[in-house]
Parts: sequence; structure tokens; C-alpha cells
Amino acid sequence: MTVKRLTKIILFLIVIAAIAIGTAFIYIQSMVKQPIQLATSEQLFVVERGMGMAALSDRIEQEKLFKYSYGLPLLIRLEPDLRHIKAGTYRLRNDMTLRDFLLLLNSGKEVQLSVQFIEGSKAKDWLKKLQTLPLLALELDPQLSFNQLAEKLGIESGNIEGWFYPDTYYYTPNSTDIAILKRAYQRMSNELQAVWQDREANLPYRSAYELLIMASIIEKETAVDSERNLVASVFINRLNRNMKLQTDPTVIYGIGDRYDGRIRRRDLQDNNAYNTYIISGLPPTPIAMPSRASLFAAAHPAQSEYLYFVADGQGGHVFSKNLNEHNQAVKAYLENKRKQSSN
Repeated sequence: MTVKRLTKIILFLIVIAAIAIGTAFIYIQSMVKQPIQLATSEQLFVVERGMGMAALSDRIEQEKLFKYSYGLPLLIRLEPDLRHIKAGTYRLRNDMTLRDFLLLLNSGKEVQLSVQFIEGSKAKDWLKKLQTLPLLALELDPQLSFNQLAEKLGIESGNIEGWFYPDTYYYTPNSTDIAILKRAYQRMSNELQAVWQDREANLPYRSAYELLIMASIIEKETAVDSERNLVASVFINRLNRNMKLQTDPTVIYGIGDRYDGRIRRRDLQDNNAYNTYIISGLPPTPIAMPSRASLFAAAHPAQSEYLYFVADGQGGHVFSKNLNEHNQAVKAYLENKRKQSSN
């Protein structure tokens, strides 16, 4: 074979190789840009510990996430940095490409799940909600008493009611219910201590816990921010005069699961620890999870002479200084309610 012929063969092979490499490059570039195939806008994808690229390729094929998953080994050869996938649970979006998918699995940024707890809700509501959360490890026995749960969570008051700060809490898969509740407890403990240290002088609370109890009552009495400190002033004035609080939300809490939307005469006469028409002072525990606004109102009540309040029928309340004024306000409320029901 002549040198000239050998040169032609080598050049031919180089051209063929260049075409092959170029074709492969174009293929790889189109493959990494291919969109993910999801049935919904979002989907969770779990990478098990020890999963390699071969197993990942099989998973992609089984779940039909991408049309051309068989090219994945070639892609990894060309871009070896993409092989370092990390175990975890990831949120896939329908706008992702194969490259986005691999970069996510390499990042280790697991999906952030969330749960929102609303102010005014009760501990039993929180416990029920935790039972329904996806990918949360449940370690608490919901059959335990509030006292037993308090012991497990390190809550010194001996009762969990009122101790969880209402907010949105984020968690990663396999987090525990205990971890979420401990965060919520620590948040409430910090907020309560800050408010307690900054409270007005001469308030009739013997401890920060009593302020927490008062804040929970304020939370259940009004959702109007501008009224919270006025509601607080009524209860503070009544405590200072040794008057019973006579607040319906505590009665409702005492009724418990038997409450059907109505408070009957027998409920007001029931001698239980939460019936503030019977007992003097505060009930033994909070009756709900108060917001920071209610904590602040309990620590900074308005300066007023109000001793009573009643709903005004429009979401707010009418405040009165004496029983005569209060009776007139109640009469006006009932008349307005009758008019509305007859229309």
C-alpha cells in the first residue's frame, strides 16, 4: 500500500470519526435538553441510598420520565461530574430537562414539605394534622394524654395546650412529628419569654404561663387586631376586681367534643375547671394556640374602664363600663340579629 493511499484511508477514518463524534455530540445535546414526562405539574422522586447510574437509568425507564434514557451512560461518560447523585427525595417539575434532573440529584437539595398551623387551633387539631402529612415519620402515640405528650416533648407545664406557635413549618422527608412539635414549642417559648420580659407593670399574672393562658382566651374572643388590647383590658379589669371572667370560649373548651355550636344553661352551671362562669380567675391551661398579637395584647392591655363586651354583629364588639350599658348593647345585638334573620 502506497503512502498516498494510506494517507487517504487515515483521512477517511478521521472524517468518519469526526462525523460520528459530531453526531454523538448533537445527540447528547438534544438528549440532555429533552423535557421530563410527568403526569402532573410536580412529582416526587426518591433516590435510594447506594443507587448507581445503572439503577437510576432503569428507574427512569420504568417510570418513563424521559424518552431516551438509554443514552444516559454515554452522557455520564462525556460529563462525569453528573454521576455524583445523592440519596434523598426530590421534587420534579414539568419544566425540567434531563440535565436539570441530574443537576438536582447531584445537588442533594431535597424537597421541602410544609405544614401550616393556624392561630386559635387546639393541640388536638395539630396532632390530627400531623397524622395526615406526607413523608413524615410518626413517633408520637396520639392516644397519649396531653400530660404524657408534654413529658415526651420536654414541656415543663405538664400540658401541651397553648405551647405550639402558630406558623408554617418546613420539613424534609422522614423528619419526625416530634421534631416539628419541638420546633413549634421552642418558638412559642421564645416568643412568650420576650413578651413576658417586656410586659406592662402591675399585671395580675403570677407567671409567664398565666400570660399564655390569657393570650389564648383573647385569641378565641376576637380576630380583630385593633380589639385585642381592649379585650385584654376587660379581662384584666375583671381580675383586678375579683370578678369572674365569664368568657364563653373557656366554657366551650370545657365542653370538649360534646360542643355542638350551642352553650346551654346547664353548661354555664357545670362546675368544671374551664367554666369561668363558676371558677374564679384563669382556667388551669390555655385553651388554644395564641398568635403573637394576642401574646402582646395580654402583656400590653389597653388602659380602660371596660368590664364587658358583646358582639356587634359585624365581626367586632361593643365594650361597656357597667352592666346597664352592657345589657343595652346585648339588647341591640339581639334586635339586630332578629332583623337579619327575618330579611
